[in-house]
Amino acid sequence: MTDEKSSETPASPPIPTLEDMRQWTSVMARAQQMMLEHMAGQMQGAAAKAVAAPALQWPGMTAFPDPAEIARTQVELWTEGMSVWQRTLGGYAPPTALQGQADTDKRFAAPEWRQHPLFDMLRQTYLLVSERLLGSVDALDGLDDKTKEKLRFTTKAFVDAMSPSNLAVTNPEVLERALETKGESLLKGLENMLRDLSKGQLTHTDPEAFEVGRNVATTPGKVVKQTPLYQLIQYSPTTDQVFETPLVIFPPWINRFYILDLNPKKSFIKWAVDQGLTVFVVSWKSADESMADLKMDDYVLAEIEAIDAVRDALKVKSVHTVGYCVAGTKLAAALALLEARGEADKVASATFFTAQVDFSEAGDLLQFTGDEQLELVRQLSAEKGYLDGRYMAAAFNLLRGQDLVWNYVVNHYLMGQDYPQFDLLHWNGDTTNLPGKWHLEYLTQFYRENRLVQPGAVEIDGTPIVLNKVRTPTYVQAGRDDHIAPAKSVWKITHHFQGPLRFVLAGSGHIAGVVNPPDAQKYQYWTNDEKVETLDGFIAGAKETKGSWWPDWIRWIEAQGPKKVPAKGARVPGKGKLKALEDAPGSYVKAR
Repeated sequence: MTDEKSSETPASPPIPTLEDMRQWTSVMARAQQMMLEHMAGQMQGAAAKAVAAPALQWPGMTAFPDPAEIARTQVELWTEGMSVWQRTLGGYAPPTALQGQADTDKRFAAPEWRQHPLFDMLRQTYLLVSERLLGSVDALDGLDDKTKEKLRFTTKAFVDAMSPSNLAVTNPEVLERALETKGESLLKGLENMLRDLSKGQLTHTDPEAFEVGRNVATTPGKVVKQTPLYQLIQYSPTTDQVFETPLVIFPPWINRFYILDLNPKKSFIKWAVDQGLTVFVVSWKSADESMADLKMDDYVLAEIEAIDAVRDALKVKSVHTVGYCVAGTKLAAALALLEARGEADKVASATFFTAQVDFSEAGDLLQFTGDEQLELVRQLSAEKGYLDGRYMAAAFNLLRGQDLVWNYVVNHYLMGQDYPQFDLLHWNGDTTNLPGKWHLEYLTQFYRENRLVQPGAVEIDGTPIVLNKVRTPTYVQAGRDDHIAPAKSVWKITHHFQGPLRFVLAGSGHIAGVVNPPDAQKYQYWTNDEKVETLDGFIAGAKETKGSWWPDWIRWIEAQGPKKVPAKGARVPGKGKLKALEDAPGSYVKAR
């Protein structure tokens, strides 16, 4: 006989009465009123002090906000806030523009955010206040552009952090999951958080799912040269004939090179090999104490050294090159140095993946180049001479805090969900250390002072370099949604090189815009053969092509030199002058 009690549906938690809800909303309304009154008093006091003591202006402020504008903003905020309270209490209130906005905000996608009066009130209040905070920055008069951008970035970070979705007690999904799992989800989330605290880094993916050389970075090849700064990897040919001119790829040393070799289906390296290119890749060493004195010159000269090593090994006049992100910036400097030395013919072409040379509009990363941030870099790298890669990882994550920080806090700390298995996120968390001296030089001379585009302002190995003397054929790829190297910043390279140049704007951002294999049939790219001065002008007359830009690039490469040779002898890793030292991907990419 079945026990009757065992088949009963567990009792649902008691639903708050209408009177309870009105009490709580009344409390919340009074709390909001107190905060608004306090803010009003603070702002009015600040305005009064400004009139009496204009010398106390904020840095970058040329005039003080109009008190009348402040008052108008306060009235609008209070009026819309009252509409929220009226709807919550059951009365009529006209809808606000925020209702449509909330429908597209994935943080509040769960139906509980609208169905439960308390959570609906929290959601609408948060959206209201956050919109007004961000809008108030744009409305501020008297701030120069750089100061306003810094204030906007800081305000956005604050607004993202204060979302009610980020707190267990104000997120209905978290509370529901805790009840469903009888608290186990909270324990699992606590375990995830404590593990991250112990390693000092936010986890984005299953830490046991991937291993370099086992299921990422698996394209066959050999390490054929090693220096204290890099290993040079040559990949095994897959075609009987290969292009006479080889390809040397310089990935950024801020990350590991295998972003271009995640797996066989996504690997740009394997794809390039399959197109008939003899591919070499530089795998940079993660900085340690022995690299404390490295500076900008060392990376530029290392790129030229690798170019010369490949030329000598294959007995060719020149090589094709690719520079990704910061390595592209240094490749531009290397091209200018070769031009100054009369050796520009060592490079047959240069391709730039999301690389900047003019940093006047470099985007949100400029917010990490202030005096306080540079002093922090000095302090963090003072003891050992290098900057721990986890600092840079945190900085990049903050550029997309909602997606790369708080999304994971909610899912894995508050909800206790398992981590996904995602190779791209594994690479994103596989950090590299940076030489402290080099990093300070880079942030100061390039981001802050924008010296690279000033003729002769940068010296490499004692030689002043001038970018607008570079005549090397160039292919420039930018990402439409890139938040690290904005497309309008990458575009500026078109104003500084004198040789033939093809600019391609790819769909997506800094990573997915580059790593977009043709078989994936994702995104799109834009080209424009007309000569235009601005990115807007380029876009206005651009032709859109669905899918990957890689086939466009290989056609361009072939046009630079179509001649092919047999894939034998030195074209096989270890069979020529450069002997095999170890299998790809090498040991530097695995070093912590």
